[in-house]
Amino acid sequence: MSNIRVILSVYIESNLEEVADAITEIPEVLDVYEVTGESDIVVVLEAEDVMEFRNILKNNILKIPGVKSTVSSVVMYIHKKDGRIVEE
Repeated sequence: MSNIRVILSVYIESNLEEVADAITEIPEVLDVYEVTGESDIVVVLEAEDVMEFRNILKNNILKIPGVKSTVSSVVMYIHKKDGRIVEE
């Protein structure tokens, strides 16, 4: 079974730098971006399945002081990655 990839928008109440640093320490996290727009940080992570993602979210990310809320999107299919079209 292959892993799932999740794009997570993180909304911060305070301590943006500390929150970003804490998120980067989570082993399943691949990328952390400070962004403009509605959310403050966008995180890309991989999990074994939805239940593992739920545990990462519940037991790690949502417990970081300063995290207000999150919105997650599970990647269903990759059409282009690293500048290259993905072949089926």
